[in-house]
Amino acid sequence: MNPADIDRFFARLAERTPEPKTELEYVNSFTLLVAVVLSAQATDTGVNKATRALFERVRTPAAMLELGEEGLRGYVKSIGLFNTKARNIIALSEILLREHGGAVPENRKALEALPGVGRKTAAVVLNVAFGHPTIPVDTHIFRVSNRTGLAPGKNADAVEDVLEAIVPERWKPHAHHWLILHGRYVCKARGPICRECVVRDLCTYPDKVW
Repeated sequence: MNPADIDRFFARLAERTPEPKTELEYVNSFTLLVAVVLSAQATDTGVNKATRALFERVRTPAAMLELGEEGLRGYVKSIGLFNTKARNIIALSEILLREHGGAVPENRKALEALPGVGRKTAAVVLNVAFGHPTIPVDTHIFRVSNRTGLAPGKNADAVEDVLEAIVPERWKPHAHHWLILHGRYVCKARGPICRECVVRDLCTYPDKVW
């Protein structure tokens, strides 16, 4: 896809959804971090069901430590890998209190040093909580980027590198959410709804479904 088409691609997604937002529910940067850690290999819907009650009680690292690992497991047991995730959330809460004064750091290296936080999780937190123009790549973005020809890559890191290089600066703050929403509701893994796609004429996918 050439630069002009890339710009048109995002302009159309922006026109369709001017103010895209994460579908994870959260109340502050700490609860966002917890929600993103829980969302690994899980759906936003499933995470939200588990965290609504949790975030009524726990909104700070100190409150999370007071709840404890066993207590946390009781809230998140419906989520895949909940034992490991609960252990990581308690551990990262301890680190936030000990090393960051209880605040979520606005720094990729510091975020990635937290248990259960990798490149994608850190990028999501930086984008959503702090407004950094990061483009974390999940399964939806990976699929859309490859299927449409926007940013082909063999793995998520490769696609992220391409997107960082080709997405115009004015679109970067929301590019992550536009691509996720497009992949979740239009360019689906099974049966893309090409007739509803606002970028279908720019897309290079050879098997469009009309």
